[in-house]
Amino acid sequence: MSNAIVQTTSHGSNGLLFAGWNQDQGCFACGMENGFRIYNCDPLKEKERQDFEDGGLGYVEMLFRCNYLALVGGGPRPKYPVNKVIIWDDLKKEHVAELEFVSPAKAVKLRRDRIVVVLERQIRIFNFTRNPQELYQIDTAHNPRGLCCLCPNSNNSLLAYPGKLTGHVSLVDLADVVRPPVDISAHEAALSCIALNLQGTRLATASEKGTLIRVYETSTCEQLLELRRGAAHANIYCINFNQDSSLLCVSSDHGTVHVFASEDPARNRQSSLAKARGILPKYFSSRWSFTKFQVPDGLHCICAFGSDKKSIIAICEDGSYYKYALSSKGDCHRDSYCKFLQMTDD
Repeated sequence: MSNAIVQTTSHGSNGLLFAGWNQDQGCFACGMENGFRIYNCDPLKEKERQDFEDGGLGYVEMLFRCNYLALVGGGPRPKYPVNKVIIWDDLKKEHVAELEFVSPAKAVKLRRDRIVVVLERQIRIFNFTRNPQELYQIDTAHNPRGLCCLCPNSNNSLLAYPGKLTGHVSLVDLADVVRPPVDISAHEAALSCIALNLQGTRLATASEKGTLIRVYETSTCEQLLELRRGAAHANIYCINFNQDSSLLCVSSDHGTVHVFASEDPARNRQSSLAKARGILPKYFSSRWSFTKFQVPDGLHCICAFGSDKKSIIAICEDGSYYKYALSSKGDCHRDSYCKFLQMTDD
């Protein structure tokens, strides 16, 4: 699943089954073998903890910082069936709605007026009310990763998901579903990760090959950038834009978090042989990240930018929190580290 840590069993028995960002990456939610936890990102602070004695959660979706969450059971003893989505009111400490499907829910996306549930071959859209009503269904290609992005901006209800052709992305405006989806031929290989910026104007994509990140303008489907993560194959775990979309961070199973300039591509590194474009292979004219950092032990991690443009946060499967600071020269150094699962809300 893109932009989240999803595990059927926890790493080293720490109880963590899921970790994912809220819509603006200011918080992250954790699904545990015995409940859920909510953390503020920067500064790091545990904001909420709900323990369940009777099972775990494999998916927790926040709605910015409000009291509603979408929960899906998971782990060795799921709290809820994996084919049910529970809407939880954290003020009342109870579930206020539930949606049941014939197959497991792979992902859930929320905005203030919509609940979007991703199944393996279908996306189901509901209005966000106390008694959610299904509005429409979208048939998709086989989507075992549950790839889907929903723009949270109140002025843009764009939904991005894997198209029916391999490596393609479909874009649909949920405010105008009569209009056919727009198709972007993003990669030759199957998609592994997709991400929208906060405004819904930029789409970033990666394939299962994991060497290239491509960025598109959503209104025109024009490719704006092609960024190279590396030469070797990699599983891309997470892609995120910063608040103004000037930077992009990418994490992979190589244990590296790369940072690219998306508004000023000249900041990104390029081979000294780039001037021979048209003579040498395309690889030599690639734009590489202007900085990167390594997560110890190559752990599965998700990445996002801190509360300013000058820091990157990495959340890891072992319960580690890393904050790296960007210098004015574009270098990266570790600013702080914490085992967030061992924190309390004191």
